[in-house]
Amino acid sequence: MSKVLIYSRFPKAMLARIGERYELLDSKGQRFTEVFPAAQLSDVQALISAGGTALGADAMDALPALKAIVCYGTGYDGVDLRAAAERGIVVGNSPAANAAAVADLAMTLMLAVTRNLLPADRYVRSGDWAAAKPSPLMRPQPGNPGRRIGVYGMGEIGRKIAARAAAFETEVAYYSRSRHDVPYRYLPSLEALAEWCDVLMVAVRAGADTHHIVDAAMLRRLGPEGYLINISRGSAVDEQALIAALTDKTIAGAGLDVFETEPRQPDALTAFPNVVLTPHVGGHTTESHVAMQDCVMANLDAFFAGKALPYPVPLGSGQRV
Repeated sequence: MSKVLIYSRFPKAMLARIGERYELLDSKGQRFTEVFPAAQLSDVQALISAGGTALGADAMDALPALKAIVCYGTGYDGVDLRAAAERGIVVGNSPAANAAAVADLAMTLMLAVTRNLLPADRYVRSGDWAAAKPSPLMRPQPGNPGRRIGVYGMGEIGRKIAARAAAFETEVAYYSRSRHDVPYRYLPSLEALAEWCDVLMVAVRAGADTHHIVDAAMLRRLGPEGYLINISRGSAVDEQALIAALTDKTIAGAGLDVFETEPRQPDALTAFPNVVLTPHVGGHTTESHVAMQDCVMANLDAFFAGKALPYPVPLGSGQRV
């Protein structure tokens, strides 16, 4: 069996199928140089990483035979692509494998926060409904027909979000760095999109050009009736600005599956009743994991056969969609 280093921490179940085909050196998220002796790492030609895990030149240089980095999932923002290119290392990912699941969660977060689902659940469980105790959180909320949904990023996930949103009788518009052949209105800037929409869906890749792009000024454009949904990467949103905007009611609420620091500790952000939080589970369905594993194995199979990766990340790739 060919040897493959597991660079990030993964549950065993996610690696079981891959382990049937390859000899896996699982560092369990620890520094692999402290887990395995140098002699055991000297002939490792490929590794598997979660796309958001930082993987820089130092890690690459500790693996002298490394020639392939395969990301489990769509993202690859943690990989230093320039360092990989300089060392002749190919990088692959699992494009669109979890797009449907992530889009589903984006809509779930939107519905939960705009319809006050969590306060409604607590209202029933507490006995306040049975006691006919009034609650301001139970007042009628605007529905979906005619609601303006702004999608930031029109990659595979963005397209699936837009299609799902349109099915709810909403108006859909988008902004990305280029126009796409999609039946939705294109707006020339993120600022224009935030001003236009009632719900801003963040579905953009992480990168230096999108770091904290949703800042205090952008949240002001979204406005007091607007909602923010983020299912991409936490780095796209300035969390301190978001906390301030929720505190002073600059925006109406938020639904977040991703955060600047993960896992998330209880803090000011977790205290708001008009915020719905999930633990980065957008792509966490059985179908998505099978599809991502298929991509990982296809990339590894091709690499060890001396062929081009079927799912490559262009090493000059930008990080925005």
